[in-house]
Amino acid sequence: MRYLVTGSTGYIGGRLAARLIDAGAGTVRCLVRDPEKLRDVPWAHRAEIMRGDLLDPASMRAACEGVDVLYFLVHSLSDRDFAATDRRIALITGQAAREAGVRRIVYLGGLHPEGGLSEHLASRTEVGEILLRCGVPTAVLQAAVILGSGSASFEMLRYLTERLPVMVTPRWVRNRIQPIAVRDVLHFLIGAATLPPEVNRTFDLGGPEVLTYLDMMQRYAAVAGLPWRRIVPVPVLTPRLSAHWVNIVTPVPKTIAAPLIESLVHEVVCSEQDILEYVPEPPGGRTGYDRAVQLALTKISGGDVETRWSDAAVADMASDSLPTDPQWSGGSVYLDEREQSSTADPDALWAVVTGIGGERGWYSFPLAWAVRGWMDRLVGGVGLRRGRRDPDRLQTGDALDWWRVERLRDDTGGRTLRLRAEMKVPGRAWLEMTVSPQPGGSRYGQRAVFIPRGLTGHLYWWSVAPFHGIVFGGMVRNITRSAERVDRAHRNGEVTGRG
Repeated sequence: MRYLVTGSTGYIGGRLAARLIDAGAGTVRCLVRDPEKLRDVPWAHRAEIMRGDLLDPASMRAACEGVDVLYFLVHSLSDRDFAATDRRIALITGQAAREAGVRRIVYLGGLHPEGGLSEHLASRTEVGEILLRCGVPTAVLQAAVILGSGSASFEMLRYLTERLPVMVTPRWVRNRIQPIAVRDVLHFLIGAATLPPEVNRTFDLGGPEVLTYLDMMQRYAAVAGLPWRRIVPVPVLTPRLSAHWVNIVTPVPKTIAAPLIESLVHEVVCSEQDILEYVPEPPGGRTGYDRAVQLALTKISGGDVETRWSDAAVADMASDSLPTDPQWSGGSVYLDEREQSSTADPDALWAVVTGIGGERGWYSFPLAWAVRGWMDRLVGGVGLRRGRRDPDRLQTGDALDWWRVERLRDDTGGRTLRLRAEMKVPGRAWLEMTVSPQPGGSRYGQRAVFIPRGLTGHLYWWSVAPFHGIVFGGMVRNITRSAERVDRAHRNGEVTGRG
């Protein structure tokens, strides 16, 4: 069989593509706007990577050619006009699939009650209905909270429970929820590919237990070895206020927290389990709540998080030409460029560069970075708390605090790490770090690039320029010094960290 996976750079899509390939079930085609984002993914060389855009009918027609099963795993969660965008994508996808003779569409939507839906849940429901009417047999799998390392729902639950031993919570923490482990979601997604052609309907997906969010937090605390949490529900916290609170306490920004919380306002419990008539239970049965939490925590503690909620790019942050690249053509550009020689071996210096961010920080003026991160969160940005997928390894497309890894080159002649900013800023910004060998050690290069948008963008640059010597200059000095310490320790046979 030939599979087309949309959303393969996202949380579910990345895991599904890997499992389809590992199962040897057929050819897996991934449609992405920027194939570079999958360059470092371990399974990418075994997939057929196709450049295209879901909003481009020609791209979708080409992507659907020769496909048996199409997985629709996209949702414009952070777009301002997400409902219209998702509606158009669904219509284009349905038409392209029908014209290409696709035999089956599988869509992962959200479990929801009847009537009175939030804007996001209503949009996901509408997408499912469009696909069901497109003329191609469609299975709409509807899941509530998905439990797994790196999922937005799990990260929200984890940080709220770990950071707040005492919580004042909204009334919805007592609503019933039927969470499901991500491994079980993937099992049913794969199984849905072989549904009989006459099956064209929705299926509810849920785990073996029905809990309240309050139950989920207390049981998370027990599994994680934390004391009993004191939780006081109050009636005054609206979903919007709750989203602001989640934005402050957890790495999940309010643009993503808001729709998640809006879905929790409803009781989301399976009304049927008809999927089991067509797809058998996973080996050993569906994963219980405590087991799902334990599996996720084990993955996180071992640095083995396969995909994260932050893997999907922030809206309006498509990869653009970097000024001074050959294809760049004009416009105002501000640069802060610095270089420094180092006695460290290039490998040691590169290890420090690629280990930057997350728990290790940014090697200069931590307070300034923290304040800028909090300012970004207050205006709805991603802030600094997204951290890293892996403490030691980076790959193209990774979220790294408020940056996105746009280029990661490790060639014999030199090495480059280019980060694109996803913070709220009046313009576009990059931070590029290079390591090259030279006699006696290595040379570290660093440049910050900013393209202002309007007068506000120019004022922004000049307002922060006085601090560049402290922030960017400090980065250059501390990164090279850290690399030299690591290099000396390695030469002396010592074991040391990179801090």
